[in-house]
Amino acid sequence: MKPLNSLNFSGGPGALPESVLLQVQQDILEVPSVGLSLLGISHRSDWFAAVIKETEDNIRSLLGLGTDYHVLLQQGGATQQFSMVPMTLLRGKPHPAQYLHTGYWSGKALPQARLEGPIDVIWSGEASGFKHLPEDSELALSPDAPYLHYVSNETVEGVQFNRVLGRDDVPRVCDMSSDFLSRPCEADRFALIYAHAQKNIGPAGVTVVVVKDTLLQDAPTNLPAFLDYRQQIQAHSNLNTPPVFAIYVTLLVTRWLIHDIGGLAQMNQINQQKAALLYQAIDQSEGFYLGHAAEHDRSLMNVAFNLRDPDLEKRFLAQAQEAGFSGLPGHRALGGIRASIYNALSLSAVQTLTDFMRDFQQRAAR
Repeated sequence: MKPLNSLNFSGGPGALPESVLLQVQQDILEVPSVGLSLLGISHRSDWFAAVIKETEDNIRSLLGLGTDYHVLLQQGGATQQFSMVPMTLLRGKPHPAQYLHTGYWSGKALPQARLEGPIDVIWSGEASGFKHLPEDSELALSPDAPYLHYVSNETVEGVQFNRVLGRDDVPRVCDMSSDFLSRPCEADRFALIYAHAQKNIGPAGVTVVVVKDTLLQDAPTNLPAFLDYRQQIQAHSNLNTPPVFAIYVTLLVTRWLIHDIGGLAQMNQINQQKAALLYQAIDQSEGFYLGHAAEHDRSLMNVAFNLRDPDLEKRFLAQAQEAGFSGLPGHRALGGIRASIYNALSLSAVQTLTDFMRDFQQRAAR
């Protein structure tokens, strides 16, 4: 049996690169340049200030952004951003913000936005079970909207956009929690991107926010300090005690992406290969495995599928767990099976899963 981390198909927290785990294992005992455990280093130390700066610089470099974009390392997950975004950009505005409802997580953002002002849900896939995404012709985009908000990849339903949406004269805000740094994304076309870390970029506890300077010019001046992007920028993400461990691991992952992988284009090629293997196993199963998402909207990160028989599905999950696969049960909102194939999950791990899938199908046919 392979080590459990190597077969971690969980929707989150996802697998971390082996080299990162080995480095963290050492640093928990002692960071050599400091002489202290990683878990005991002050967030006010020069060492940690350098960690934050390098993390910011690495993320800008990976995304191809200049210093007119700030990189923040926040707490509260994407859930906090569901509120911070409309508090900053919608409060007091005369026109509604525009939102897309493409799955479970984009739906979670809607009630929080409505607390701050009017919103216009310009497309919803709820009636079709969130199996597909809209075409551009289906979106009535307003030039008066304070911003457009959407989720680039829905982890529950396994649908993913392969293009940038919206108008260039309306700020784009995107929740990229589950595909951030998994592929190039034309980041300079977005005014604000947010992504919690526990998919592709680190452990739970830190959320990356990338925000353009000009977006904050008209933000309210009476926001609580912790929820004010400008004050977080001024404090270099150190307004209060930040999650030192999670931020440091995020730094190591950005180094891995730059130095070991070679950047986001190379990461995307690997992710394309992994997804192709898994979808091929589904498509060639003659209906034994049934994919949830429409083929043209399939996610490279989260592959949601079912078996044709619910009893078989239960047997599949039980035997997969016995075989060492972790995290395959689907999200509670959808059920079924979900294989999440984030950055650090290897091609060989996906091959191992597809081998198991084909073997299970053959045994079920006997």
